Amino acid sequence: MAETKREIERKYESDDSGLPDLTGVAGVASVLDQGVAELDAIYYDTSDLRLAAASITLRRRTGGSDAGWHLKLPVAAGVRDEIRAPLSDAVPDELAGLVRSRVREGQLVPVVRLRSARDVRLLLDAEGRLLAEASVDAVRADRLFGGEGRAQWTEIEVELADGGDPAVLDTLDKRLRKSGVRPSKSASKLARALAETAPRKKRARAKAAAEGDEAKAAAKGKGDAKGKSDAKRKSDAKGKAAVEAEGAGHKAPDREPVTAGDHVLAYVRAQRDAILALDPAVRQDTEDAVHDMRVATRRLRSTFRSFRKVLDRDVTDPIGVELKWLAGELGVGRDQEVLAERLGEGLDGLPSTLVSGPVGERLQTWAKAQHHGSRRRLLGVLDSARYLTLLDALDAFVAQPPLRPAAEGKPAKVLAKAVRADLGKVSDLVEQALEAPPGRDRDEGLHEARKKAKRTRYAAETATPAIGRPAKALAKSMKSLQSLLGEHQDSVMARQTLRELSAVAHAAGESAFTYGLLYGREERRAELVELELPAAWERIRGATEV
Repeated sequence: MAETKREIERKYESDDSGLPDLTGVAGVASVLDQGVAELDAIYYDTSDLRLAAASITLRRRTGGSDAGWHLKLPVAAGVRDEIRAPLSDAVPDELAGLVRSRVREGQLVPVVRLRSARDVRLLLDAEGRLLAEASVDAVRADRLFGGEGRAQWTEIEVELADGGDPAVLDTLDKRLRKSGVRPSKSASKLARALAETAPRKKRARAKAAAEGDEAKAAAKGKGDAKGKSDAKRKSDAKGKAAVEAEGAGHKAPDREPVTAGDHVLAYVRAQRDAILALDPAVRQDTEDAVHDMRVATRRLRSTFRSFRKVLDRDVTDPIGVELKWLAGELGVGRDQEVLAERLGEGLDGLPSTLVSGPVGERLQTWAKAQHHGSRRRLLGVLDSARYLTLLDALDAFVAQPPLRPAAEGKPAKVLAKAVRADLGKVSDLVEQALEAPPGRDRDEGLHEARKKAKRTRYAAETATPAIGRPAKALAKSMKSLQSLLGEHQDSVMARQTLRELSAVAHAAGESAFTYGLLYGREERRAELVELELPAAWERIRGATEV
């Protein structure tokens, strides 16, 4: 069974002078020498280095206290989640699953071998508690696939103790810099190994790209409010160029968005990247991961539909069908979770004298059964050929976007027109629903209005960088409307579930009184939304202008 550990660390280049004395820095009362450990790691990736391009590392390591398989997923700069599995000859299925959205139909092969002599120091406070671990690593790298030669270097790593205060690393960083130690140009040992053992032509391209990026950074640096140092800009440029030259990553445009198409594609690219980044978290059942992935999927589909004057429907419509399918699959478990929480809160809000029969137990049984069933189904979806084909289609779309003539138009004109069209559809649906008599027709009308409000919100988000405050205000208004109508739809779904649970309880000889009571309360919550909606809609409509 794999375990996950949050890793927060800083890396530095060393000229073999070793680790400076850190006693007295950041509360370090003592430094405990742990000796030298010999580590031997084989790094796995696809032949075109898709994992490295996404800053993901997968290795099999022997030696040290944590021998085994390690998968590292990026969280933020200097922060990664490390998922560990026991030693085995082949890549563990669980870890292979976590990178399937990147690997897809490719094969994982050994690409680099790193052997390190690690001289470890434990940094302890006055009470003997571990603050951080510092090590000096003498590294030897051998390219195993897609490159040539060897490389070697010495570096320093400082890793925060589990649950430690990141401020410790900031203070230690100041001491290390004063001693002449330089922050590493590479985000990881693997990135450096790949850059230094790449074929000569790739290294030349990386150098040329780095020089070009340095020139851009220097030109921009004068106006940089943060005042990045020349050395830091140079390090950033070289690191970026090395990854782009070596891997098959999803590179963002080199220029700021200018045309309407640029803005739409920037939003599309962000949602595609979000889906890929969230895939491992969904597989691990991380909190809110399913919801966030579903939102990215819906945003992407909505963008295709809202900006049909910018993007070719012959390409986007088939992808949109698959995105709708994926959003539906993601929604099975998510909707059930929200519904279970709502019903549970409703039951907890009742006096015990109004709870007749084993209602709580029946709700828990229903919720668990629904969760386990939807969980198995979702994992099957993420491993399916249909899902992986969808990811391929999104990559192909981003690589060669099917732009229409309007894509070259001015963003403020083209994007605003699309947003206004979506807003008009929301207005029509809200007014039609309010005119319908209470009941099924109104419920369905308000649900459709909610979906269009969501679509308008996403269109406004896309347009905000180009249009500014009016689009941002519209997005906020649509989010407010979406929340109000979402409360109504949640009540509709809760009442449907309560009817089903009541029928099951009645068939088992249990009282249906409490289910009926909860149903009545849900019905009242929906009525309150319907009473509030006309005035809320007038406020929203009056405040929206794009």
